[in-house]
Amino acid sequence: MAKRIGATSRQLADEFMEAVLSLPDGEKVKQCIQCGTCSGACPTSHAMDYTPREIIAALRAGMLDRVLNSNTMWMCSSCYGCTVRCPSGIKLTDVMYELKSLATKHGVRPKGVSTPALQAAFVAEVEAHGRNAEVGLMRRFFLGTNPFDGLRNLGLALAMKQRGRLSLGSSSVSPEGQRQLKAIAEKARGG
Repeated sequence: MAKRIGATSRQLADEFMEAVLSLPDGEKVKQCIQCGTCSGACPTSHAMDYTPREIIAALRAGMLDRVLNSNTMWMCSSCYGCTVRCPSGIKLTDVMYELKSLATKHGVRPKGVSTPALQAAFVAEVEAHGRNAEVGLMRRFFLGTNPFDGLRNLGLALAMKQRGRLSLGSSSVSPEGQRQLKAIAEKARGG
């Protein structure tokens, strides 16, 4: 069950907004035009309580309690699709990291979040190919959690493929790049 952070927790909301605004280009959060490009670019928005666009709107409205108790930031695969495509230059992936950090700091965990499995799938996908490929990530994630959920989303994946919104292929970086990436990952793990 999710730990509730009182809606009156203005200090927490202020702490978060201060952290976001202190990020490089953090001030751009105030310039969101609510176009929805971030949500359209997000490969995991279908699994989120609120889309990335709705998260920005809720944050700007001071609804931090609602945001922190949603699963949205935990579903973010950190692919940077939203950040790359945002016409206002908002670094939404950095905002999601700040949300995760704040939620972790205050012990907030929404019910039913399978973040460790998603993180493991992401790391495995990047280590295997040197980059994140949405289909590979979701395949690994669903096989590691509940394959039937993946099957339930197969229709959506095929519809996205038909509309050119999803590539079923996966490209890898060069073998030298993969070796370098594995060395970096090993060093980050303390090895």
